[in-house]
Amino acid sequence: MSAPSPLVTAPDGPVPKAPARTAPSPSGRSLRLALCLTPLLIALCWAVANRPVVYEGVRRLVAADPRWLLAGLGCTCLTWVAASCVRQGALPDRLPAGLLLASQFAAGAANHALPGGLGAHAVTVRFLRARGVPLDRATASIGLYSLVKGVSKTLVLLVFLAVSPAWRRLAELVPDGPQLVPVAAVAGGVVTGAGVLLIVVRPLRRPVTGLVRTALADVRVVHARPCRVLALWGGAVAMPLVQAAALGCVGAALGLGLSFAEVALAFLAAGTAVGAAPVPGGFAVDAALMWTLVAFGAEPAPATATVIGYRVVTDWLPLLPGALVLSALIRAKVLWSNARSS
Repeated sequence: MSAPSPLVTAPDGPVPKAPARTAPSPSGRSLRLALCLTPLLIALCWAVANRPVVYEGVRRLVAADPRWLLAGLGCTCLTWVAASCVRQGALPDRLPAGLLLASQFAAGAANHALPGGLGAHAVTVRFLRARGVPLDRATASIGLYSLVKGVSKTLVLLVFLAVSPAWRRLAELVPDGPQLVPVAAVAGGVVTGAGVLLIVVRPLRRPVTGLVRTALADVRVVHARPCRVLALWGGAVAMPLVQAAALGCVGAALGLGLSFAEVALAFLAAGTAVGAAPVPGGFAVDAALMWTLVAFGAEPAPATATVIGYRVVTDWLPLLPGALVLSALIRAKVLWSNARSS
């Protein structure tokens, strides 16, 4: 029989003493530090190997037109609005608009520590739990958000491929059939392995099936409300467009020499191809984006400067304010109080 928990005397009677919070293990701190430093080390190695291109790109960035850079920063602000719309549209519950927008702004800072958007999803789950949303429904909304965002981005890419003649240059970047065999084999193996795990491991199958049922129920409720449908799909379609507009503004400031359709097609193609690569900080997308811009006819130096400027405008400039907002939300228990007590 286990020993009773220690009690402390209070005016209203004995109250159970709260358990002490365990400090994070050294291995966990080392892993988080490695995840934060990995994109910086990769970028540093690439910069050292390509010093002349980086130097010319930075020189162009310093001499860029500030008006276009401010326009790119404005488009970046619209991405947080679009993300908030998609988050709200993925959930039947009504969320406070101001706090939701603040949480999405703060989530951008968390994305620098974890790959694949996990940082933003973690912040959003904490926010939803603090608003009283159950964990299964909060997780289901994250899945719906990711699915709708990926589908919408693919549809926008297909529209640009249909209306822009620049797709012929993009076709040169597609690998040959034999080169796609290993990729298809790996993807098929992952899907097959996940299916086998769900069938064989019963403790895993039960929560997954419950989460799927919850997600399908919420999808039916959301799509029965026109305002939720507009927020969900409208925001998901607007997000890649305003991101491409931010890249186009930076390119215009640096004299990239490509039309908006070409810049948008390059951005959509690069993001769709390697957007799910498990590299924090989006470095895989940046490398693919530079390669794609050069394939569309841009010179290496302005293409490098454009990608660097885009990353500065969309990630590095908002990083410190986003971290401060994240800290303020935590201190105000916007991301903690109800999630802890539930």
